[in-house]
Amino acid sequence: MAYKVLIADDQRIVRQMFENVIETAPQYEHIGSVSTPEDAVTFCDRNAVDLVLMDVVMGIVSDGFEAAQTIKQKHPEIKILMVTSMPEVSYIRRAKEIGVDSFWQKEIQEVPLLNIMNRTMAGESVYPSQTPEVWFGNTASTNLTEKELEVLRELVGGASNSEIAEKLGITKRSVQKHITEMLEKTGFRSRLHLALKARAGGLVINDSAVPDQDSGE
Repeated sequence: MAYKVLIADDQRIVRQMFENVIETAPQYEHIGSVSTPEDAVTFCDRNAVDLVLMDVVMGIVSDGFEAAQTIKQKHPEIKILMVTSMPEVSYIRRAKEIGVDSFWQKEIQEVPLLNIMNRTMAGESVYPSQTPEVWFGNTASTNLTEKELEVLRELVGGASNSEIAEKLGITKRSVQKHITEMLEKTGFRSRLHLALKARAGGLVINDSAVPDQDSGE
């Protein structure tokens, strides 16, 4: 009997791509496609589902994680394969924390999607072997330290130096040092430019608003 697959992605072209993959594989049956995380949860409540292909970002926030966590809590037998085109470094960690079975990068495609689906349904947990590397200004994203990425994520959310220092448990001087070093590495002209480019490229995602003023305090 074929595994029943639900597709949850807000982009029609991506849903169609996934549907085409499933149609080529007799071991799978496409039973539905939804465009919101809420609809994914409702669909799983009302139907027998074996596997969910769940986008991380549907709309403007990372709400696929919330839906995945809810589905896992209510229906632990359902396998979830999270998919994303964003290189946000925290996504893999978050997926593992909530018990997502597997994770697939749309853009990198280290392993074909069907291969990941087969291994997931066989009981394997499949994750990328390394954090995706993207070009960020004049440097590769992997040249940024973990602390710099943490500071950058708060910048994307519009936090001031004082707020970042309090959130991360470091001094304001350290915050400014990390920002200065990132500006030197990337060649961007300001903290605002740094934050906007990071958000636009998906390097770090913060569900708060992107900063609208160049404030250091």
